[in-house]
Amino acid sequence: MFPGNHKSLVSEVGLENTKQRLDKYLATQFPDISRNRLQSWIEDGHVLCNGEIITDLSHKVIEGEIYTLLPPPLQDAIPKAQIIHLDIIYEDNDLLVINKAPGMVVHPAPGHHDSTLVNALLAHCGDSLSGIGDVKRPGIVHRLDKDTSGLMVVAKNDTAHNGLAVQFSIEDGGKQLTRTYWALVWGCPHPLEGTIITQIGRHPKNRQKMAVVKDSTGKKSITHYAAKKLWGFGPKEEIKISLVEFVLETGRTHQIRVHSHFIGHPVVGDPLYGRRTPPSTKFCPKEILDLKRQALHAARLQFIHPITNELMQFEAPLPSDMQQLMKILNDM
Repeated sequence: MFPGNHKSLVSEVGLENTKQRLDKYLATQFPDISRNRLQSWIEDGHVLCNGEIITDLSHKVIEGEIYTLLPPPLQDAIPKAQIIHLDIIYEDNDLLVINKAPGMVVHPAPGHHDSTLVNALLAHCGDSLSGIGDVKRPGIVHRLDKDTSGLMVVAKNDTAHNGLAVQFSIEDGGKQLTRTYWALVWGCPHPLEGTIITQIGRHPKNRQKMAVVKDSTGKKSITHYAAKKLWGFGPKEEIKISLVEFVLETGRTHQIRVHSHFIGHPVVGDPLYGRRTPPSTKFCPKEILDLKRQALHAARLQFIHPITNELMQFEAPLPSDMQQLMKILNDM
């Protein structure tokens, strides 16, 4: 029997892709899967060409060929419960809302096998925690990056999980779901408020990053922003930092960080997308230059309770490190 997961992925080669290497072609068609993983799937016999197993990475694809990926079953270890402090904002029998601390990984991943939010949730919720989707992500319907702080909602049973998942899907979420973030960014956006609409996909050269792309590998991404406060310092106030409110209309990976960088105002402290340095570091406070994480916080969250249909609204204050940076800027 052909080894495979419960869900296959299919792609038909178009004229524009003819003569591409197989592994490169699949990487462009399935940008959420790393090229290394695709190569291992090909070599291990998990890719079909017109229904037949193909294991040649360098095979040149031809227009009209149909490729089917049958991912192997997940072999991830089941996370263990760990007693870790959680800042719980709200909890009932179906869900809980937490204020995630910066530095906490949401679910186990390479290099972060324990001490994650999932480990803490398993200890807090016990056997009731939903396991829909993946044993490594029980109850998780959306996530925040490791170094992004703020509000997350977690399902405690399958019914709640399914109801929340509909709201967090790009197509079905509608206006009932609102996610608002606060960030400190370099410079001052112009205009002071607006909407960023792009395609976001996997970075063509760095698989750890996302990027604004112009081809079919990207997904439509919409972010609304409004600058709320501006600080300038240095001899001619040439160094500027703004406090910006971001509201997500879609929820792509790293969306705010990618869009901030795209408009020329990366998030302060962002180690992945904050490569554009300020005009001068001489007059920039050391605390700002030494920030080890992106100054990004999920400040407000609104959704419909999946069981009671009640409108739920929550707010979380800025974490201490961002408050300290703002105090330094105010005192300059």
